[in-house]
Amino acid sequence: MGAAKQVVHADPGDGPDVAMAETRSTGGAAAEPSILLIVEGGVLLAALVLPLVLQDYLTVFATRVLILALFALSFDLVWGYAGIMSFGQALFFGCAGYGVALLARDLDITSIFLVLPAGTLIGLAVSLMLGGFLLLGRHQSSVIFVALGTLTGSYAADRLARGWYYLGGQNGIPSIPPMTLGSYDITEGPVYYYLALGILVVVYLLCRFLVRSQFGLALAGLRENEQRIAFFGYKTQHLKAIVFAVGGAIAGLAGSLYAYHEGFVWPSMLGVVLSTQVVLYVLFGGSGTLIGAVIGTLIIEGVSFWLSDNYRDVWPIILGVLLLLVILFRPLGLISFVVGERERVGSFGAKAKEKHNAAS
Repeated sequence: MGAAKQVVHADPGDGPDVAMAETRSTGGAAAEPSILLIVEGGVLLAALVLPLVLQDYLTVFATRVLILALFALSFDLVWGYAGIMSFGQALFFGCAGYGVALLARDLDITSIFLVLPAGTLIGLAVSLMLGGFLLLGRHQSSVIFVALGTLTGSYAADRLARGWYYLGGQNGIPSIPPMTLGSYDITEGPVYYYLALGILVVVYLLCRFLVRSQFGLALAGLRENEQRIAFFGYKTQHLKAIVFAVGGAIAGLAGSLYAYHEGFVWPSMLGVVLSTQVVLYVLFGGSGTLIGAVIGTLIIEGVSFWLSDNYRDVWPIILGVLLLLVILFRPLGLISFVVGERERVGSFGAKAKEKHNAAS
């Protein structure tokens, strides 16, 4: 982090953006680090004890939610920290799901040590190809161009899967055999739940380390003022491509876990609906905090499950109104109730600068 401090001291007159960047580099960015840690610890503790109090079918549902939270984490990293609106994040999720399903169907490969790395690499490869096309052109790509480009990729993959007999067409690929660990079959239930939870925690910690590093500081500046970051000598398009690829790899890992948990894959895993769904997860929970993406997924999926069970005819309307109210009145997401705005990466302002000047 010392390098970050040297960069921001290069010109004391650079303005509040750089002042806040210096505050982050010296550890002052976390206005309420204890609150954030309490939230993260509370969510983890609840997740650890959940299978002990849930019925079996609810444990299966909770496992699905954890995998979707991992998927939401990939989008929050891309959009919440780098400002890249990937409106086709399901493309990487679904491609990895189809990839591991084909490995199981055609090559009888189900070992966890092969299928999860394979799904991650598929997500990484697809995101590198799409990111290279959208982000590494001769001219800088606009937010709208990237959003529409990823959306088009997701829609095209959905239509391709529906019309390709080798991929099962509309029916997808059913009856995927269980993931294996040696001779042990990892089936849905508490074992798969804790596997998904463990992977989510590890990926979360890696993402937390990434966004608190010099690279994360550059991402924060990139989101707020791309021209200034370019002036400092950063290759902004390369930074975007890197974080886009990392997000694709995480989405691929989530897609491979989801495919084996559900036991089949289908074209909607690649499509626009799921891509929009993950945007809502992050918006609802709060972008740019990581834990907000997890909380948003847990609440939306939990409320959807309860509403669909108790109000079967009107539950989508009730859920839509709830989402709309939160987005209208808490645009920073539910996490903003407990975490201050200055904790969010990329939030700069006069108050942060005044506190920094007072401290110095």
